Amino acid sequence: MKSTDPMLAKIRKLLAKAEDPGITSAEAELFTAKATQLIASYGIDQAMLAHEQGDRAAIGNRRVVLDPPYAADKADLLATIAVRLRCACVRGSWGSDGRREISVHVFGHESDLARVEMLFTSLLVQSATALAQVTVPAHEHKAAFRRSWMAGFRQAVSTRLLQAERRAEQAAQAQHDGGASTSLVLSDRSARVDEAMHQAYPHLHRGRPRTLSGRGGASGYAAGKRADLGGARVGGRQAIRS
Repeated sequence: MKSTDPMLAKIRKLLAKAEDPGITSAEAELFTAKATQLIASYGIDQAMLAHEQGDRAAIGNRRVVLDPPYAADKADLLATIAVRLRCACVRGSWGSDGRREISVHVFGHESDLARVEMLFTSLLVQSATALAQVTVPAHEHKAAFRRSWMAGFRQAVSTRLLQAERRAEQAAQAQHDGGASTSLVLSDRSARVDEAMHQAYPHLHRGRPRTLSGRGGASGYAAGKRADLGGARVGGRQAIRS
C-alpha cells in the first residue's frame, strides 16, 4: 500500500510526469531539479524528526527479485539508489533448473525504503523508455551496448543523488544550527541499518566488479543526467555499501 504522506504524493506526481514519453527534454529537466531535491530533503526531514521524537523503530527490509532481461543491470541500479539513500543491500544469485535468479535485499528505515522503492520504480520506466529510443551502432553487440548504456545511466544517477543528499544535509544542518548534528544523526541511523543487515547475513563477502564491453556508457550517462530522480556468484551473497 502506498504511503499517504503528502510529500511523497507530490514527488510521485513529478516522477509520473517524468515518465511521460511525450514531454520535452526541457520539461524533464525542470521535473528533475524539483524531484531530486524533494526526495533528498524528505529523507533528511524524516531522519531529524525521528531523532527529535526519540523514535528507535526497528529497521525494515525489502527483498526484490529482478526480472530478465538485464536483471543484473537492474540490480545494480537498485543497489546504487539504495546506498545513496542511506540503505544497505545484499545481492544474491541462485541457480535452479538451468536458470539464475538475481535479487537485492534492501535494509533501511521505512522512510528511506519508501524513497528507494518509489525512485527505483520510476527510473526503471525512464531508463527503458530512453534506451528504446537509442539506435545501437551496427558494429556493436546489442546486449553489450545496452548493458554499458545502463551502467552509464546508473553512474549519472549515483552522482546526482550523492550531490542532492549532500545539499540537503548541509541545508538541514544550517536550519538546526545549535541543535543535534545532522551528520551524527545520519551516521547513527546508517550504523543501525548496517547492524540489521549483518544480523540477517553474518557471513557476507564482496563480489567481483562486473566487466562490460559495450560502448554505450556515454549515451547512458547523458540519459541519466536528464532522468527525473523525484556480481555475485551462484549461491552467493554480497553486501553493497557506499
